[in-house]
Amino acid sequence: MNTNGWNRIRYTLYAPIYDRIVRSFNTSRKRSIQLLELKAGERVLLVGAGTGEDIQYIPEGVEITAVDITPAMVGHIRRKAEALKRPVQAATMDGQALELASESFDAVVLHLILAVIPDPIACIRESARVLKPGGRAVVFDKFLPEKEQPSLLRRLANLLANFAFSDINRKLEPIAAAAPLKFLYEVPATYGRFGYKITLYQKF
Repeated sequence: MNTNGWNRIRYTLYAPIYDRIVRSFNTSRKRSIQLLELKAGERVLLVGAGTGEDIQYIPEGVEITAVDITPAMVGHIRRKAEALKRPVQAATMDGQALELASESFDAVVLHLILAVIPDPIACIRESARVLKPGGRAVVFDKFLPEKEQPSLLRRLANLLANFAFSDINRKLEPIAAAAPLKFLYEVPATYGRFGYKITLYQKF
């Protein structure tokens, strides 16, 4: 079984309780989206959108597309969008190979996906590809500090963590360096002591 297949299975299992697991991050979700300074008429893409918790923080008048590898999650996105009375184009899609036109979005949201997806470099390159020149991308996730090496204990813990939910030993800097993205801004996020941070980029 490939790792994307495992992601689809485990997040199908998590889907009924996913909101209860991740809502503790909503303060950081809101702050992250605020950094994009989205304006009415712009198009935003949510990659690995989960159940669509980000939708509530996107300003009115912004066109939303939300994709996830798991059909069960996409079902939640559609129901949440309907409850919020927000038009959302939701689709089952692999963030490593987006079936979307190049240079078609003003902003991309990458929340809790780069530490989960099997190939984060493919994901961020695809995210940059669909961004218009000058478009913004915001990342919220947990990462190992650039100059830090994981301890033996952390490497052992990652065997379980990576099986259950995500890799805890990835570093953002080499991932972002693989795409035409310029670093703009970074702030610690909710649970920052565990390596969570919000990072804003712009496509050049």
